[in-house]
Amino acid sequence: MSRTLRHFLFILFIGCCSPVILAQNQKSKPDAISRFNTDADEFSGYDSFGYCYLIKNNVFRKVKGNETFEYKSVSLGNITKVDLQNPLKIVLFYEDFNSVVLLDNQLNKITEINFSQNNIPIVVTFIGMSTQNQLWVYNSLNQQIGLFDYLKNEYKTVSTPLTETIKYYQTDFNTFYWIDKKNNWFSCDIFGKTTALGKVPDFDKIEIMNTHQYIFSKGGFLFFKDISDTNSNTISEIEILEKTFDKFCYKDQILSIFTAKEITNYKIVTP
Repeated sequence: MSRTLRHFLFILFIGCCSPVILAQNQKSKPDAISRFNTDADEFSGYDSFGYCYLIKNNVFRKVKGNETFEYKSVSLGNITKVDLQNPLKIVLFYEDFNSVVLLDNQLNKITEINFSQNNIPIVVTFIGMSTQNQLWVYNSLNQQIGLFDYLKNEYKTVSTPLTETIKYYQTDFNTFYWIDKKNNWFSCDIFGKTTALGKVPDFDKIEIMNTHQYIFSKGGFLFFKDISDTNSNTISEIEILEKTFDKFCYKDQILSIFTAKEITNYKIVTP
């Protein structure tokens, strides 16, 4: 099936089935600003200093030009999640062992936390860096969002129990975002205030940009949505050169597309 036909069928499907209907088939063509070959199993993203983070054979790598740093744990299994919000305290989550490792900017281990050994029972499903030496934690034992102080070894719950299964989550220092299995989008701040942000279209992958904008992929195509747009039904397609891709990341107006062979960076200008 040609890409054009697949595109037509996908637009038709979204128009008929999605909770957000395409009012216009808007398109944007971002400029490709850089591209380089890579040999990695997974692309974790960039930091604000321009370093690229990759995983190959469960070895975590930080790369920029000829400069490379590596970290590997021989005892904690596979890396489940990488959080790069603070490049001086990088978070590696090992879900199988209910553990987190914090790394410095040269990928030296700062500390290792085994939540199974904590005084308060915590089984971590989702995690991310927060403020003031704290980590966002979703505790599957009580289905609540909490904050864990890794210096004081203290944990506090901030949300009420979630009633639906989390399909996707993302964090920044002050906010825990999640989308449930019904595609409802929520946020919870560090004080426990929970806000319903609306409903998102069905997606294969998604990245939240802020409280009103996100990029998502479906059927091999990329789309941008701004819920603050006065025309709330409008979704814009982002036209990229890649026919297929494994992952995309957005940071500081740069959209990075990861394939099996290379990473391409596009400049994205949003309202």
